[in-house]
This record gives sequence, structure tokens and C-alpha cells, in this order.
Amino acid sequence: MKRGFIFLILFINSFFVFAQTEVGPEGPKLLWGLLLVILLLSVVFLAGRLLEKKKEGAKKKPVFKRSRLSIQLEKNRVYFPDFLTLSVQNIGNRAVDLDQPLLIFSNLWTKRNFRLKGMHNRQIYPLYLEAGKTHKLEIDLNRFYRHDKSLKKYPKSKIVIYDVKGKKFGSRSIFLRKTLFKW
Repeated sequence: MKRGFIFLILFINSFFVFAQTEVGPEGPKLLWGLLLVILLLSVVFLAGRLLEKKKEGAKKKPVFKRSRLSIQLEKNRVYFPDFLTLSVQNIGNRAVDLDQPLLIFSNLWTKRNFRLKGMHNRQIYPLYLEAGKTHKLEIDLNRFYRHDKSLKKYPKSKIVIYDVKGKKFGSRSIFLRKTLFKW
């Protein structure tokens, strides 16, 4: 494979060396050379895919690796809930390392952020979530209300989930109580 790559680089460089001695630009030769390089790369790619398929016991690998999450945030009561349930499902085709979710209580102009470490005094993050698996986390809001009484006045709550590498996967928000404002 390395020899073929080196041959391909030298082959491409030969076009540039010969093009310096010509007087005028010759567009069709350049286009044919570019088409030939693209054709060679596609043949090498397809040959590699066929060789991988012939190996016994090998799993079929997707051409494009993607990681996607389905995030749902549910409350146990319509207004003034005690518990929130966070459900994260990996609907992509590769595993994901999830960092601690960020719980955000928001008022009209102010926000309070809290990192969730786990549940029942157990630390479970960072969490390795394989493709097709689901993770559920119960969030007890009374614990946050005991920490700060003013959080009961915050009408909206939001969850933001990041990857360990810092990629933001998404967020979901819910209303904890009635308000006059629609966000």
C-alpha cells in the first residue's frame, strides 16, 4: 500500500515537472490526468473494501462513521415536578464517550448550571455508550432545591450533553412551572 501511494505521488508530480517546459496551457491533458487520478483512487478504495469483506468473521464497517444521540427529558408531573428522567440513546453506528451532563435552570435573564455526576451517590460519568444502547438517569430536583431555595422560581430546565472531546451532542428543555413568557 505504501509503495502504491509513493508511486501515485511521483506520478502526479511528473505532470507538474513536464508542464513547466510547455509554452501554453493544455486544459484537456490536465483534466484527463485529474480524471485518471480520481479513477485510480476509487479503484484502490473499492479493492480495499472487497478485501475486507473476504476476511472471515469480519463485521461490515460503514463507509461514514457517525455518532448521533437521541436525547429525551421527561418530568413526573406537569407542573412542579420532583423528578426528571433523562434518556440518552445512541442511534449512530459508533460508540460515544459521554461527559457529565449539564443541568441548566434558567429564568428570564439568569441561568444556573449544575454538572450531574451520577445518581444515588454513585459517580457514573464519563459514560461509554455503545451503538444502539440506551442510558437513563433519574434527576431528583429536590436535592437542587435544598441546595438553593431560589431555584424553585426558575421556570425552565435544560440538559446539555457533551462528548469527552468537547463535541456538543444536543440539548432538551422543559418547563417546570407556568409562565407568561414563551421561550
